[in-house]
Amino acid sequence: MTRVPLAGVSNAPLDVALVQDAVDDAAAGAVVTFAGVVRNHDGGRAVTGIEYVAHPSASDVVAEVAADVAARHAVHAVAVVHRVGDLVVGDAALVAAVSASHRAEAFAALSELVEEVKRRLPVWKRQVFPDGTHEWTGSA
Repeated sequence: MTRVPLAGVSNAPLDVALVQDAVDDAAAGAVVTFAGVVRNHDGGRAVTGIEYVAHPSASDVVAEVAADVAARHAVHAVAVVHRVGDLVVGDAALVAAVSASHRAEAFAALSELVEEVKRRLPVWKRQVFPDGTHEWTGSA
């Protein structure tokens, strides 16, 4: 049975090592970790920061996605956290990790995990531009 030791949203800075450690398993021959970070541009425009605002169900949705992915893949453990609040360039917005006996399974599960969180998470993003303007986009 695959473990999901960590799944949800957080308004605190994300710790990549903490998420990776959550999937530690002596039977794992592969641990794959992903950190999605705030970049300094989007669509040809410079970006200075992002604000993520989540629906109250967001943590439940992340946990559901993690459980769904864990059930579909031959992996040992799955962990994923999405940040909310104000982030600056370089901050981690999404951190995920998967452990499995082999790398192919770990990479496949991690890829699906990240894509499904991005697709299903009820979060809205406000990008801030250097001139002080901003733009809201919906995620789910």
